[in-house]
Amino acid sequence: LLTDGERILAFGPTAFRPYTPTEQATIRAALGRWPGDDGVAAAAEVVEAAHAELLSRFSGADIVGFHGQTLAHDPRGRGTHQAGDGALLARVLGLPVVWDFRSADVALGGQGAPLVPFFHFACARHIGADQPLAILNLGGVGNITWIDPRQSAPESHGALLAFDTGPANAPLNDLMQARTGQPIDPQGETAQAGRVDEDRIASFLAHPWFHKMPPKSLDRNDFHAALD
Repeated sequence: LLTDGERILAFGPTAFRPYTPTEQATIRAALGRWPGDDGVAAAAEVVEAAHAELLSRFSGADIVGFHGQTLAHDPRGRGTHQAGDGALLARVLGLPVVWDFRSADVALGGQGAPLVPFFHFACARHIGADQPLAILNLGGVGNITWIDPRQSAPESHGALLAFDTGPANAPLNDLMQARTGQPIDPQGETAQAGRVDEDRIASFLAHPWFHKMPPKSLDRNDFHAALD
């Protein structure tokens, strides 16, 4: 991606490198843990090695952005924890690495996702949007960015509103792993074979989270008790 921080100037090559089942198990064992806890160092090594392997395939990059792997998130408590050492990655790649994006935002009172809404604003401008729109991301946790591309800049009043909407793929993947030994529900086949439990949905939507005004964010495990 070529950008000046406000505009998308060009898209470059992309690549994808999934974690192996063994690597997934190592990371899964460290979920919910903080620096110094058992399993965290092993998870960080997996994340660092996988990123180094993938990034070594690219040529001509001037700088690398490294998010790491989120293991725990508690913005109003212990903070936020992304496994992986950007300084180590910089030494391996021989390139400057910008990393640990979220900790400073949390320390300043934010929810720990300072960059994505700005990128979404640039995306809206890039496609020529001239009316408000929303971008929904369904990762382990769902999050939404509401954008008014008519504003002069992403930091302008009324230009952006972004927050987590609730659990997304994390509990589904955890359920599949526990019940079938598979990490995901391929093509949603298991979900399609089921039926909607309206009473459970109503109980779920009564959770206080959905009545809380933004800014707000979740850890992937925050809704586990409600989903049992």
